[in-house]
Amino acid sequence: MKRRAWLTLGAVVLGGGGVVSYAVASPSSGHSAEGQPKRPVKVYDLSLKSAGGGKRELARTATKQFSMLGVSWTGPTKRLDGTAQVRTRSIETGEWSAWQDLETNVDPLQDPEAGADARGASEPLWVGPADGVQVQVVHKDGSTSAGLPKGLQVNLVDPGVATAAEQKQKVETAAYAEDVTPSDSASPGDSTSPTDSVSPTDSASPSDSVSPTDSASASPGDSTSASATATASASSSASASASASASTPTAPPSTVPEPPIVSRSGWGADESLSPDPSEYNADVKAVFVHHTDGTNDYSCADSAAIVRGIYAYHTQTNGWNDIGYNFLVDKCGTIFEGRKGGVGLPVLGAHTYGWNRESAGIAVLGEYTTTGATDAALESVARIAAWKLGQYNADPATTVQLKAGATQTNYFGTSFTAGNSYTFNRVSGHRDGYNTQCPGGSLYAQLPTVRAWASGPVQGLKVGSVSGAGLSGSTYYTKGAITVKWSTTTPGSLISKFELLVDGKVAATAAGTATSAGATLTAGSHTVAVRAVHQSGKTTTSSSLKFVTDTTAPAFSTAPKISLRTGTVSTTAIPVTLAWKATDSAALKSVSLLTPTTATFGPTTTTSSSTAKSGSASIWSMKAYDYAGNTRTSSPSYTPVILQETSATKSGTWTSRSSSSYLGGKSYSSGSKGASLSWTFTGRSASWVVSRASTSGQAYVYVDGTKVATVDLKSSATSYRQAIWTKTWSSSAKHTVKIVVVGTSGRPTVTTDGLVYIK
Repeated sequence: MKRRAWLTLGAVVLGGGGVVSYAVASPSSGHSAEGQPKRPVKVYDLSLKSAGGGKRELARTATKQFSMLGVSWTGPTKRLDGTAQVRTRSIETGEWSAWQDLETNVDPLQDPEAGADARGASEPLWVGPADGVQVQVVHKDGSTSAGLPKGLQVNLVDPGVATAAEQKQKVETAAYAEDVTPSDSASPGDSTSPTDSVSPTDSASPSDSVSPTDSASASPGDSTSASATATASASSSASASASASASTPTAPPSTVPEPPIVSRSGWGADESLSPDPSEYNADVKAVFVHHTDGTNDYSCADSAAIVRGIYAYHTQTNGWNDIGYNFLVDKCGTIFEGRKGGVGLPVLGAHTYGWNRESAGIAVLGEYTTTGATDAALESVARIAAWKLGQYNADPATTVQLKAGATQTNYFGTSFTAGNSYTFNRVSGHRDGYNTQCPGGSLYAQLPTVRAWASGPVQGLKVGSVSGAGLSGSTYYTKGAITVKWSTTTPGSLISKFELLVDGKVAATAAGTATSAGATLTAGSHTVAVRAVHQSGKTTTSSSLKFVTDTTAPAFSTAPKISLRTGTVSTTAIPVTLAWKATDSAALKSVSLLTPTTATFGPTTTTSSSTAKSGSASIWSMKAYDYAGNTRTSSPSYTPVILQETSATKSGTWTSRSSSSYLGGKSYSSGSKGASLSWTFTGRSASWVVSRASTSGQAYVYVDGTKVATVDLKSSATSYRQAIWTKTWSSSAKHTVKIVVVGTSGRPTVTTDGLVYIK
């Protein structure tokens, strides 16, 4: 039983103040939200009416569901000398879109006699699921419609539901009933029935002899003849449309791999729309890149439906015998088989007026006038171009002579005369052969990138980093095992492999999609580079890197040692200087202090100021690193000891003082000339600790009986526990330090707070 929907009348207030009624189709009920059944492709044709003043239009009109549309007219050689604009109503939101321009400057038919059903038409425009349309076509002078072609229609394409993936998609809104009749005017009573499925006229049946035209039925081809007696197509990708006959040519092998291609059955082609046999060229000398026009905001899940829509539009609206392009590519990089006959064969397409006989056409879904195509799309265009041209040993980066099939000028004003040969890039844009903006200025500007990617060598090869080695200057140092990482601007799908070269020889091989490889270097010096092999066989090699394999650990020529230094002393923080000397046979990188605190030093640093705790042994552990990753650790232990003044041997008069400011709470003070204190210890460094003030005097310092210094304790600011004098020996030994009061005139007093030594 057919589902039914009904029409309700609405109204729109136009800019001129008038009110135009329009019909709105209410959605039918009973549709599952879990998936959608298969639905055939259908094309609906609605006539435009004269609106006076050089304009024809279709008022806002409710329709069956469609997702693509264009305008067409009687006479394939006629040009629409004006503008065509459309608005559509979204099924999902119910909102009307803004006016969108249709591209009407399309390639004409080479041989208009080849197809009686052929029509002139704009490029199709993908709008997404819609259920209403409004159209206006205006002659360029805007004064009379006499200059507009006759039979103007808007052609609505419902691409249907054909693939398993589409059937799994949830239904966003209910489909319209099969028996709803769309209205092409404001009045429901004035509606016209659409053509649900236009049956193409067979201009040349398989049993007929093929005339020397560009295609077996209407399609914009070339005047040069080609033999075409195959009853079906043959695809090297096992397309469902392929059924080779004895006269079908053999697909020549290519110099590069065939990329993944979605077959016609894969995108749901209705082969009944294209009953005519395929025609073949002798070879493929060049490829022409196109854009399909329309939106770039489509979902890649809709790409198969877009391709089906273009196919239906070309066959049912244009009246061609098949889709015009040989291949189509979406923004996600998916490649779709276009015209039937076998992707591996030189199928005659209908894409570039005057140049179809020696070329293949690749169309990128979307519009690229101001926005460039995605890298994924460019990558796939490069892959398909390289593969097709590689079947005939043609380098995509070179030029070729093509014979013109029509007399015309291209977008740049270059004139061509039919029968003469002209130079083209092997990868050209539609505008190079015909006076059109296609493939859009932005995509056209990207064609040099496509040529470079397709032809090789690999572009932008650069080593980014190396793991397992350290860089010092321009040399990497390693213990042996390294991993080299790289990047390229050429996509990995166009790269055959990478080779890691050690001293010019292959040490490791990685896939074309890889970004790193590893090797183990033997002892000594080496050069390492990365060589990228393009699928064409062309190679490029990165700059060589210098490596030294070093397995010898650094050494401490001077083990870490601490010595006492001047500064404020406390029982928990005695001022010390840490000293060391590390060396390496290749390249020392750094030295780190691990305990009792942490720090990292450069390779030339040999000292650092620190503090140590009194009375307890501390391990001063240091680790030396070289650039290869070798290490050496040295961990000596030292104990700072505080000798109070009470442990000294006294001579002369000393007064004991008590204060929390003194070490241990006490100190000795003397103003008597010649008074002395002596400490005897075994160690390698010592410091004398005093209190200082503006009235402090001087003292002599004796070491092992020899006077070594005269120390003045005077200071403008009063300070306590000051290590004022230090002495360090090369090794630990027994020593005696004696201080003697000088008896300085006017300030004889010396206050001592003990002696510190390193045990």
